[in-house]
Amino acid sequence: MATRAAVIVPIGDDPGDVALQQHWRKAWSLSSLAEGADAWLDRAGFDRAPWLAIALAGGVVAWFALPSPIAWIVAMAGCILLALATVALTRPGDDYVHLRRAVVAMALLISAGIALVWIRSVVIGAEPIARPQVIWLEGKVLERANQPAQQRVRLTLAYRDAEAGLARKVRVNVAPDDLDPGIVEGARVRLRARLMPPAPPMAPGAYNFARAAWFAGLSATGTAIGPVQLIGSATPGGTLAAAQRTLSDHVRSRLNGSAGAIAAAFASGDRGGISAAGDDAMRDAGLTHLLSISGLHVSAVIAGTYFVALRLLALWSWLTLRVRLPLVAAACGAGAGVGYTLLTGAEVPTVRSCVGALLVLGALALGREALSLRMVAAAAFVVMLAWPEAVVSPGFQMSFAAVIAIVALHEAAPVRAFLAPRDEGAVARTGRRAVMLLLTGVVIEVALMPIVLFHFHRAGFYGALANVVAIPLVTFVTMPLIALALALDLVGAGAPVWFLVGGSLDLMLALAHFTASQPGAVKLMPQMGAGVFALFVGGGLWLALWHGRRRLIGLVPVLAATIFLLGAQPPDLLISSDGRNVGIVGEGERLLVLREGRSDFARDNLMELARGGSRSGADRTVA
Repeated sequence: MATRAAVIVPIGDDPGDVALQQHWRKAWSLSSLAEGADAWLDRAGFDRAPWLAIALAGGVVAWFALPSPIAWIVAMAGCILLALATVALTRPGDDYVHLRRAVVAMALLISAGIALVWIRSVVIGAEPIARPQVIWLEGKVLERANQPAQQRVRLTLAYRDAEAGLARKVRVNVAPDDLDPGIVEGARVRLRARLMPPAPPMAPGAYNFARAAWFAGLSATGTAIGPVQLIGSATPGGTLAAAQRTLSDHVRSRLNGSAGAIAAAFASGDRGGISAAGDDAMRDAGLTHLLSISGLHVSAVIAGTYFVALRLLALWSWLTLRVRLPLVAAACGAGAGVGYTLLTGAEVPTVRSCVGALLVLGALALGREALSLRMVAAAAFVVMLAWPEAVVSPGFQMSFAAVIAIVALHEAAPVRAFLAPRDEGAVARTGRRAVMLLLTGVVIEVALMPIVLFHFHRAGFYGALANVVAIPLVTFVTMPLIALALALDLVGAGAPVWFLVGGSLDLMLALAHFTASQPGAVKLMPQMGAGVFALFVGGGLWLALWHGRRRLIGLVPVLAATIFLLGAQPPDLLISSDGRNVGIVGEGERLLVLREGRSDFARDNLMELARGGSRSGADRTVA
């Protein structure tokens, strides 16, 4: 009977033997790495879900970062090929099921993010006008925004550009005296205007208005020259914009000054009446988020409606015996939240907050965990599907960063133990809550600082302390008082409550001015590079989205980014993109601006991109 000789694998000093040993070591190493990653993903459980939203956002960011359509196509094709290769090279019954699913899902979502924002750009992107021009135009008013603090009204118009054969949307600033009160949404107007193409960034790292205008559908911005003629009245009937203006005007008529402007912003989302001094003080004190309708305001409206509806419905015994009152109260809260979101303009932070609050209400109604990172990821998916370009905006990043920081902090085991119910007195319980509020403020400030530095080149350092007072003041005092005052105005009895509203807002403004005036309250920093920002974001997400000791790996990129940022050197010479403005960094805090202009816009932008320091300490020498 024939026998087969055994295959002998030589292991010796021959060069061929050494190469074979290295091959098997590499194969074993890759296999062990894959097994470790799969086991890690298996243990992570639901921690994996938020990374799907990160993958979609990563695709959107890749679209903005890559230079051309060819690069977008290559990136999408590469992601799809990676997913297909992963499926082809692994079997459903192998040991890498979690790793295979993760690679396929992440690759496909990155590709989907690129495609999503590309489609959005093609559908709504507006080609800018070729050059500055002064023209007569007839068009329809799409939006009217009153801005009394700047002594202007902004009209967004749609008109037909006969020369280019295109329908265009433009935004024009008009002096209030040149505008007929009947010019509202839907009216047809005729005016002479000086139009400019949307401005690109003045310098690398500056605000990119051209990109924002593209996704807003704006072809130009400008200023009206002379009165605006009304040639066709708007169709009778109320609109949300008209309701917003009516509510804002009513609030400002009941409360004067800066307090009235901020109260109008809380009630209707109209920030046009807030003065530059008040806005700067709120920003430098780390309180500017209170002026933008977001989670704090939406949550206050929904929670207040839920509480009031639950108490009132409990008085109806017939309904109490037949219906689960929390479900009915949740429906009332949801309706109030959606209505408030629409009334205040449905900006990205407001939509995110509304979606998140609705998910919380649904979780409470179903008996599930109300606040989780999965809920935040779901809200992010909703926003990105509707406005994928928002991913690169500071509003989106700051809104979600703050919420992720809050949820991650409260999910940490030490914090859960600190907040666990225990037998203690009211003083100790209040003290623990105050400590937790301060810690939450500090964590939010730390989470937002890289984003603020990247987009605005400045950061406030006392915001956590100011927010300890301001957030409870707005949530539990100002917002309920505004709602009560508006309700009492229906019977003409709101004046005493409006007085209390003014007092609470004056206290908040005094806190903002005091905090902003402290030495070192604001620090200007040199421009942060995209790579450093990516390290901050990646490390921060790793710290927030994982649990256990593995999350500490995120400290490595964060520390590396911090070292790079601290070592960054400001430029010695800054030249605007049009070559008309030049800034030379002098000694100390001096910035030499080699052009005198009617506006401080160019100088302020160059100052923010130049040497760090306090904003108020900057000198200007004009040559």
